[in-house]
Amino acid sequence: MLVHPNTHETETERKELLAAAQSAGQPLIVLDAVSGGDIERAFATATQRGAGAVLIGVGPFVNSYREQLIALAARHAVPAIHFQREFAEVGGLISYGTSQTDAYRQAGVYAGRILKGEKPGDLPVVQATKFEFVINLKTAKALGLEIHPQLLATADDVIE
Repeated sequence: MLVHPNTHETETERKELLAAAQSAGQPLIVLDAVSGGDIERAFATATQRGAGAVLIGVGPFVNSYREQLIALAARHAVPAIHFQREFAEVGGLISYGTSQTDAYRQAGVYAGRILKGEKPGDLPVVQATKFEFVINLKTAKALGLEIHPQLLATADDVIE
């Protein structure tokens, strides 16, 4: 797992994934990155330590390094899963996360309610309810991976 450390969202993600890996009896290597050079070193470390895949953590930091992350996953021939469909659309293998389109739609709904006179403090907190699972078959083929038909059937979108 590659994360940008010391933010609430990534530390929560780190804690939950470490617990999940431990309960499943699976090893988890967590690599922190605060720069592009750290990302390069993290991929080298992951492959040297025999990682079978890399989970790219959430947040704006990793989003700003999207192209580098995808290129490094390809160069090191390691499958990677990302948190936004935009990663899969530009060459990432798999993405699973909240729908940004739905989040923007919800923001528009809230803006409309506020413009109609509702007080922002009176509006309920809304959590994401729409998640998207995207598989990039071109990337899978380049990595020499076959995606099981049942997994393909569960995807919201398959990029060919």
